[in-house]
Amino acid sequence: MAHYAFLDQNNIVTEVIVGKNENEEGINWEQQYSLFRGQVCKRTSYNTYGGIHNKGGIPFRKNFAGIGYSYDETRDAFIAPKPFNSWILNETTCLWNAPVAYPNDNNIYTWNESTLTWDIV
Repeated sequence: MAHYAFLDQNNIVTEVIVGKNENEEGINWEQQYSLFRGQVCKRTSYNTYGGIHNKGGIPFRKNFAGIGYSYDETRDAFIAPKPFNSWILNETTCLWNAPVAYPNDNNIYTWNESTLTWDIV
């Protein structure tokens, strides 16, 4: 079982489906789904996050696609929407990072965009 993301004309994910495994039945399913829907289709891996495959396999397109994610052709990666204007894209993981590291003190924090700090909850 494989997952596939459909992209709009701006490379934004509009839908993610479960489909056939890549090359199952000798068919390129990414291409087949694209032709069937008339929409660009890219395979995505449910087990890939931040460029790491959580089951020890080969990571695929940096992150599992979600609706609203963008597909970056240059990086061959799915990237979540930017959560805050100040956050910076990690080029290796294609995940967004706050400009200040999350505190490591067992408290729960929320990001405060106006002060660019983590506020304790």
